[in-house]
Amino acid sequence: MSVGCGTIAAMVSSPQWLSRYLAGQREQVWHDLRQLGSTIREEPDLFEEAQLVCDEMARRARQNVEVIIERLSTDDYKFHSNDDEQTPVTPHVAPTATADEHADWFQEHFGAVPMTLCSWTRIVGDVWLVGTHPLWTSSASGDPLVIELEGSRYPGDPSIRDYFEDEWNDWREDCAQDASSAGVFVLPVAPDRLHKENVSGGSPYGIVLPDGSADGLFAGETTTPFVSYLNQVFRHGGFPCATESPSEWRVKQDLARDLLPL
Repeated sequence: MSVGCGTIAAMVSSPQWLSRYLAGQREQVWHDLRQLGSTIREEPDLFEEAQLVCDEMARRARQNVEVIIERLSTDDYKFHSNDDEQTPVTPHVAPTATADEHADWFQEHFGAVPMTLCSWTRIVGDVWLVGTHPLWTSSASGDPLVIELEGSRYPGDPSIRDYFEDEWNDWREDCAQDASSAGVFVLPVAPDRLHKENVSGGSPYGIVLPDGSADGLFAGETTTPFVSYLNQVFRHGGFPCATESPSEWRVKQDLARDLLPL
């Protein structure tokens, strides 16, 4: 989306996005940022202010993730892999010492990437909430939050970068053969809802690239802005799919209590 020079000039003069965001005007701020699209990169002052908002979003998201994991652990939730073995998994791996460099790598290899993706990489880290709750044995059916951008759970070769590059190269080959059927490239960051439940499913969830906007598009059950998806997840305690029983509803309500809106 493009905007007029007058609109950019007005926002450059005094966007105050961070102060407005902190004051609770989050939806309005994200609306402003999305309206600018990739033109936000054309003005350094706008870009810097938007980055502050994206970083604050990521800090709040990390706090939410840590709270959810603490509550699940208190409930004896078992974090595990999405297969028959159900191997124990560390649910949150903080950004490593090379997270900043990894965020730069995304931009070098895929062109412009959403600022929220870089903020998540540098501040939140990798999250894997797949597992089993003692009061909700089908908790994996709730589509638990998974975002893995640095690949911290998968050390050694092949690295997650190799995986991302292979997906990118396959997509470019598809485009060369038939651009109309190739569609957009989606950077895979999570298994889909069914694969999380250890059932054969569809394509992975991911971020649409390239995209120079502040907040990119998350392709999951539906395609929606990344922050909108995260807010949906946190409103449901990390498990955004519909709840089917009173016990499941109570678990999710407890998990979602007092989480921070993004």
